[in-house]
Amino acid sequence: MTQPGTTMPAMTKEMQDCVEACMSCHNMCEETMSSCMQMGGQAQMQIMRALMDCSEMTRMCADMMMRRSPMSPEMCAMCAKACDMCAEACMSMPDDKQMMRCAEACRRCAEMCRAMAGARM
Repeated sequence: MTQPGTTMPAMTKEMQDCVEACMSCHNMCEETMSSCMQMGGQAQMQIMRALMDCSEMTRMCADMMMRRSPMSPEMCAMCAKACDMCAEACMSMPDDKQMMRCAEACRRCAEMCRAMAGARM
């Protein structure tokens, strides 16, 4: 941990990759929410909640890693869980290409976040 007034350690390649995966997943969730809203239907509410949670968690997780928050490992673990839940929700519509792309982005982000949750930041 750095002392106040000292420079932050450089982000590792793994951290940079995880931040990119989080932001990619965030963007995909936002696009998928827009697609869901156009479809309508009550069944979409569970998917929309998962998309909203995942979108917010991935953005916050990326922000916390970029500022080297000491809470990043815990946030990465929570983010992985949100991504897993979102991927599962998206998989409930296997014929929808947007949902399948979102599920893939969520699974990738969850995997990277799980790895970062176990790493020292």
